Amino acid sequence: MNQAVLLCPQVYALCLPDHGHRDRTVLLCPQVYALASGPYPARRRTLPSEGSKKHVQAVLRGEEKIMRVVIQENYEKMCKWAADYIAAKINNHKEDRPFVLGLPTGSSPLGVYAELIRQNKAGKVSFKNVITFNMDEYVGLPHEHDQSYWYFMHDNFFNHIDIPAENINILNGMAEDPESECTRYEEKIAACGGIDLFMGGIGVDGHLAFNEPYTSLKSRTGLRALTSETRLVNSRFFGNDPEKVPAFALSVGIGTVMDSKEVLVLINGHNKARALAKSVEGGVSQKWTCSALQMHNGAIIACDEAACGELTVDTYKYFLDIEHAERL
Repeated sequence: MNQAVLLCPQVYALCLPDHGHRDRTVLLCPQVYALASGPYPARRRTLPSEGSKKHVQAVLRGEEKIMRVVIQENYEKMCKWAADYIAAKINNHKEDRPFVLGLPTGSSPLGVYAELIRQNKAGKVSFKNVITFNMDEYVGLPHEHDQSYWYFMHDNFFNHIDIPAENINILNGMAEDPESECTRYEEKIAACGGIDLFMGGIGVDGHLAFNEPYTSLKSRTGLRALTSETRLVNSRFFGNDPEKVPAFALSVGIGTVMDSKEVLVLINGHNKARALAKSVEGGVSQKWTCSALQMHNGAIIACDEAACGELTVDTYKYFLDIEHAERL
């Protein structure tokens, strides 16, 4: 049996033949890792503790997961990979309930939506047994407003796939009682069995959904005040006038996203490089709400090369190495 070099009681790799992974190595640290290539050298024959063995066994069974960063050459390949991943999750869903999918708006997911539409029309994936929950919605914009997220989602995705209208859930930005609307949304997510996979994007300041810097990492769906920077960035959709961008939005919370079984975040472009670095290498902080992904047992970041500009070299090489099979 091939075994990987033991690096320390906490950071090591071990191949277990009873799980059918004779040639598989589990890598637990971006800075320090080893590939399986033979027996331990004499000076490293100390085997890991039983607790450490159980941890690696849990990783191999999929009970404990390592953050994944899948780096693709460009935006198009990033979107293709993400769409393929989502389609596979839907197709492999075997539970006696619909697959529950969380969805974002913005420019990052447009390529993913286009690819999912293509696959749906080609018969490769169906959304008939999928329930969706969107991340957020502007306060004060009716459905028919061309910058409401209800309009965005139908125009760019829902109108082109076979999802039943009753399976689509988007926060109501025109609700008379926003607090009750947010409570209702959380309750419906729970009633559907929770979110199986939440796809998201992040802002240049690392905000996830409309959870701006310093939002509680335990926050639930609620009313959010938008920062001047966010309104300025989004003003390109409102005639380049930040004052036309709503000052408030309803948004799922960081805690809501973290409750999802899996989270897939799209990060692309040079302007998101710092946010990617903070998501992966920085400490967990309310200033960078995206950093909460480090605490999730099933977080995946799909990014392009352009977004990797501020990652340290060892981190970049580490994820290229362990995710090399995912490179399109």
